Amino acid sequence: MIRTRFTELFGVEHPIAQGGMQWVGTAELVSAVAEAGALGFLTALTQPTPEALTKEIERCRSMTDRPFGVNLTILPSITPPPYAEYRQAIIEAGITAVETAGHKPHEHVAEFKKHGVKVIHKCTAVRHALSAERMGVDAISIDGFECAGHPGEDDIPGLVLIPAAADKVTVPILASGGFGDGRGLAAALALGADGVNMGTRFCATREAPIHDRIKQAIVANDERATELLFRSYRNTARVAKNAVAVEAVRIEREGQPFEAIAHLVKGARGREGLLNGDPDHGIWTAGMVQGLIHDVPSVKDLVTRIVSDAEAVIQNRLTSMIQPA
Repeated sequence: MIRTRFTELFGVEHPIAQGGMQWVGTAELVSAVAEAGALGFLTALTQPTPEALTKEIERCRSMTDRPFGVNLTILPSITPPPYAEYRQAIIEAGITAVETAGHKPHEHVAEFKKHGVKVIHKCTAVRHALSAERMGVDAISIDGFECAGHPGEDDIPGLVLIPAAADKVTVPILASGGFGDGRGLAAALALGADGVNMGTRFCATREAPIHDRIKQAIVANDERATELLFRSYRNTARVAKNAVAVEAVRIEREGQPFEAIAHLVKGARGREGLLNGDPDHGIWTAGMVQGLIHDVPSVKDLVTRIVSDAEAVIQNRLTSMIQPA
């Protein structure tokens, strides 16, 4: 058993979180993560309305009596979703842990804290983590350049970013980006984190609500099988490398505006691919950790294996290296 500030703060057995993942963070996966003793997060905006989110929370509660949370990601948009209504649905449902991410979450963090909700904020830079700490969040998820989704614009990998954050941030830290096995968990703890936050690794589990051909594509891919989209638009996103992503990058590098690739990168198109099992149908989020994923286990087996392997690394491999002077 590995106990950290994270496990103590959120009342879970293992220092592992499954962060919010658009289209993937549903009750099937989140309840399995909770049952395995880790902390899972439903993705609020996967649900089309706040009312649908309330029902998904209820559905998850019918599948587990263990702790789980909700992710609320704030993205700049011309026509933003009703964030305040989603926030209120989370509070009224009695959720006690929220993962926030994205653009200017101050209003939401303040309201969650007012209602006793513990908040983990995802950051891609130490300066952002310090700002979130001043905002009053309870924990930080620090995302290295290896991560799926939005790694920020600084391109700092986890090996540097995690200890840099640990040197300055006083609240518990989750290491995110490139984690998928026990070696990674042990390394994250050694670097000063209190646990790991995994996304892509949880996609390749039996309970993940995506087509098996997508899971097998993750297993087949190596660490080079990602593309970085939207770099020139200052909104970098790491996605799985496929025909659509390669074409979008080609058009972007020609200096074309976002409108020229919008039809390729539509979220609805990516979701269709996750469900119909065509890895080339649209863009879908995946990290460099694909190179460390070799199977599609149950969530419980995965979490048990990661913790067991991390304990072995700490107790056997590392301890055996220490010799009397």
